[in-house]
Amino acid sequence: MLHRILIASVFTGLCLQANASPTVAARGPLLNDPERVEEFMDWGLGMFVHWSMDSQLGSVISHSMVGASDDYLERYVNELPKTFHPRRYDPDEWMEIAKLAGVKYMVFTTKHHNGFCMWDTRTTDFNIMNTPYGKDIVKEYVDACRRHGLKVGFYFSPEDFHFQREMGLEIRRVGRTEEEKPPLGAYNKKQLDELFGNYGAIDVVFFDGGEKEMLTQYIHAKQPECLVTRGEMETPEQKLPKEPLPGPWESCFTLGSQWQFKPTNEAYKSGDKLIKMLIETRAKGGNLLLNVGPEPSGVIPFEQERVFRELALWMFINGEAIHAVRPCPVVGGGNTYFTRSKDGKSVYIFLNEFTGKNRWKKGERKEILLRELKATRDTKISVLGQNSRVVEYKKDADPESRFEQKPEGLEISVVRAQRIYNNHSWPNTVVVKLENVEFSGK
Repeated sequence: MLHRILIASVFTGLCLQANASPTVAARGPLLNDPERVEEFMDWGLGMFVHWSMDSQLGSVISHSMVGASDDYLERYVNELPKTFHPRRYDPDEWMEIAKLAGVKYMVFTTKHHNGFCMWDTRTTDFNIMNTPYGKDIVKEYVDACRRHGLKVGFYFSPEDFHFQREMGLEIRRVGRTEEEKPPLGAYNKKQLDELFGNYGAIDVVFFDGGEKEMLTQYIHAKQPECLVTRGEMETPEQKLPKEPLPGPWESCFTLGSQWQFKPTNEAYKSGDKLIKMLIETRAKGGNLLLNVGPEPSGVIPFEQERVFRELALWMFINGEAIHAVRPCPVVGGGNTYFTRSKDGKSVYIFLNEFTGKNRWKKGERKEILLRELKATRDTKISVLGQNSRVVEYKKDADPESRFEQKPEGLEISVVRAQRIYNNHSWPNTVVVKLENVEFSGK
């Protein structure tokens, strides 16, 4: 009982400090900087990283604490940190995979709902410094992002199961008590003071649960150029919207069924699935945040790395159609999606029809009627990644890309001329670029 009284008195002091600052109402709501929002919309693709000390168990991250027995919680809080030693953690390897795949920004779980802090914090002993690893993982992550030119993002949970346990409260996500909110809010602010005071300018923050609105304002006041995604933007999770959403938005997905590393009983999405998710997201004006769950050692699992490398090959060829683009008047759907360059001069057509079992063999010509488009006197056509002049081993081939305006629409005629795989076929989406075209009726 004395332990809980001492904790309560400390948190009461934190609350008094936090409440001494000017209120949001007095200065008006603070919002994401419009120029930074435009930059965010250019990025297109991010890498989410879910990692905490319970990755050792291969369990769902944090949530196993809810409804757990006292014995389970005791071992979770006091024993698991003693064995968390990610000897193979090398954030440069994460960044190399991410950058090759066309990722522009990273988002790392600094603290998930379990309350375990992956940085050197003074707010709690439940942190990475009290493990055999004993080094500030967040600092190493931030430094690696900057070395590789990737934007730095933090995930932060305003909910904290360890905090609830220390306060003698039932661990839960819903039905939390009112007595918990003021001290927890003050506690979170102290942690955000460290995260946004010790590592320089942070580009993105993703708040998951709890008092998102209050903490959004707190971050905007501390670092006005930091973008808040969840907390200010629409951030659909594990789904894509049926229609484009107004303004900037971001959808986040697991590669399998779980955010954190799951050593068994897991089924991963294919690279082709990820590519098509990315295409649909960008056609609808959003960003895609794809998650990896490192092993306890710190290494990204091979199964996850390999689908990112399939994405990397596709992005190496077609990144122009994903980065710095905006939605078209017609989104498309199914077999065909559209994006266009920010200046409106180029339209990109994603031909999803010829994928998977219907893959497009090298040297084959396809004619596709695009009812949505019409040519102008300055229209040009190309297939991303290839010069459309040569087909390997076929000296008499005619791989030239052509188009013809017909009454019912614009017909394009293109050959997949580039050799991507040894077997001369490629299962992923081919992208056609059309310059100086118009949308019918627009």
